[in-house]
Amino acid sequence: MSILRAENVTKLFGRRTAEAARKIGSGADIGDLGVTAAVVEVSFEVHQGEIFVVMGLSGSGKSTLIRMLNGLLEPTSGKILIDGTDLTSLPPKPLRELRQKKVSMVFQHFALFPHRTVLENAAYALEVQNVPKRERLEKATEYLRLVGLEGWGDRFPDELSGGMQQRVGIARALTAGTEILLMDEAFSALDPLIRREMQELLLELQSELGKTIVFITHDLNEAMRLGDRIAMLRDGRVMQIGTAEEILTDPANDYVAQFVADVDRTRVLTASSVMEKPLSIVDPGNGPRAAVRAMRENQTAGAFVVGRDRRLIGAVYAEQAAQAVRDGAGSLDGLVEQLEVVSPDTPLAELFSRSAESALPVPVTDGAGRLLGVIPRVTLLAALGNLNGSTGELPELDTDEEVMTSA
Repeated sequence: MSILRAENVTKLFGRRTAEAARKIGSGADIGDLGVTAAVVEVSFEVHQGEIFVVMGLSGSGKSTLIRMLNGLLEPTSGKILIDGTDLTSLPPKPLRELRQKKVSMVFQHFALFPHRTVLENAAYALEVQNVPKRERLEKATEYLRLVGLEGWGDRFPDELSGGMQQRVGIARALTAGTEILLMDEAFSALDPLIRREMQELLLELQSELGKTIVFITHDLNEAMRLGDRIAMLRDGRVMQIGTAEEILTDPANDYVAQFVADVDRTRVLTASSVMEKPLSIVDPGNGPRAAVRAMRENQTAGAFVVGRDRRLIGAVYAEQAAQAVRDGAGSLDGLVEQLEVVSPDTPLAELFSRSAESALPVPVTDGAGRLLGVIPRVTLLAALGNLNGSTGELPELDTDEEVMTSA
């Protein structure tokens, strides 16, 4: 469900902005009007409970955009809707009230009050809302604990490191109790190791609290690590909106393709993006002869043993099954071997060692143990090399590793 929506939002700076906005809407050139286009006809929806990352280089319009999302800047044209309420149509007082109740900000440079303690800083948003002191301090204390600052409430900001100060900023935003968090380059002022810690903290908090977060960044790796979906901006316009996987494997244009060219695909792509339908599957009630037949028909070195509920039981291998046929065995008892499985969201980087150690494709299962697909070694290598350029499609290759030469 959409909780925040931007509809054809444009922000122009200059004297003839209204005229320029009309010309932009009609597709005409505005170069002769002496205006600066910071954001141009941007549209997107942010779903409840997701981290939506707005990513772009300096001058792309991302900071202007986030200031319109919380009503600090008024769009030249277009609408910003929060829970169906259009910010652009609200008088000042209702706008302030909506911001207090619906939207919190986490800033790049912390924006803490130096004369207030950590606890008082964290409780400030509730103070503005006239929440009784005892209640607001209790809530602030709880969120300081969640961000790892338990016991630091009586310190002052200048006694804390940069990373700790940003934790206070996050605690303050959470204490406000708003549904939406806007984070403007929140980690860019931090050292790389601290930045990584803060990213992990944000993901942990999100899994526990389920807030709706709009995160602004210029760092592509950060965007792909944090974002459920990413909007890529260039010169105030949206180039592409999609998951990290979609942007990496199916870039919308040359600009996006060049931008993601150096991304470590193995850290972004997951098992679900490359898994295939298994070729050889046998029922646990079948005998070794049926297993050998399935492996011969599909030219595989083994078969996955899967129950009627699609639960993966294990695997049976060609040599053992063939020997059982020669011995006259009528069931698979004693032939089924347990397998190490992976989940759909396992990064490809974690699959290579498992693939190298297994004669069969790596099985992918859900939380209930149901077989979703498998990842052959050749498919894993093809995904790593992106052998079909930027299309994200994997070539159909034959491999000797899965061909059973005798059974």
